[in-house]
Amino acid sequence: MAAAHRVGPTGPTELAGPTDLAGLDRQVVGCRACPRLVEWREEVAAAKRAAFADWTYWGRPVPGFGPPDARLLIVGLAPAAHGGNRTGRMFTGDRSGDVLYRALYEVGLASQPTSVSADDGLRLYGVRVTAPVHCAPPANKPTPDERDTCRPWLVRELRLLRPTLRAVVVLGGFGWQAALPAFAEAGWEVPRPRPAFGHGVRVTLERKEGPLDLFGCFHVSQRNTFTGRLTPEMLEDVLRTAADAAGLPA
Repeated sequence: MAAAHRVGPTGPTELAGPTDLAGLDRQVVGCRACPRLVEWREEVAAAKRAAFADWTYWGRPVPGFGPPDARLLIVGLAPAAHGGNRTGRMFTGDRSGDVLYRALYEVGLASQPTSVSADDGLRLYGVRVTAPVHCAPPANKPTPDERDTCRPWLVRELRLLRPTLRAVVVLGGFGWQAALPAFAEAGWEVPRPRPAFGHGVRVTLERKEGPLDLFGCFHVSQRNTFTGRLTPEMLEDVLRTAADAAGLPA
């Protein structure tokens, strides 16, 4: 039997856990488990960027976003300091999000091509977006300890999505390395040796309820999209393939 969890004063601990994604999201928002990340996210929220001086920054952990019966999950890295850490929604308010949500819109998985604030009306169709680290890290680089401390949140999210989840797109090598142990802990059989990350890589994870198709995709970072390492066409191709594997119209 899988261990249950509760949220202690600083982060997730073993004992009891939420029974739905809404409850999980509420618990994520209250996490203070990583001192460096707490200090950074709150410092950024107080100092702000000049372009967003009139914003009240979110400044807390950013929960996942999307319907509770999602068939496709997109796993990123962590919220951006002036993106999700400002808006309170994954991949919202930064250039990486601009690329991702435009692609989701183009393949029919989002209601609109832009994502600027948590109340802008954006809806995702059969898709949920999350990250293995829920707080904005300095220089966009969580430490291995921070990644591992945050893993129980992703494990719980996967367990709650398990009845409907059929495919996952992981953005970038960091997310790939963080996600594979979480899938194993959540009950899927991860091949050994663990499959290496690569753009377009497809791996099937087995489970008695049915297989889960895992897809690798270069991250939608400015570095990748500005240099052409990841083009909109490349991203849309992975999303269409994953949507098809998940049984979603795209």
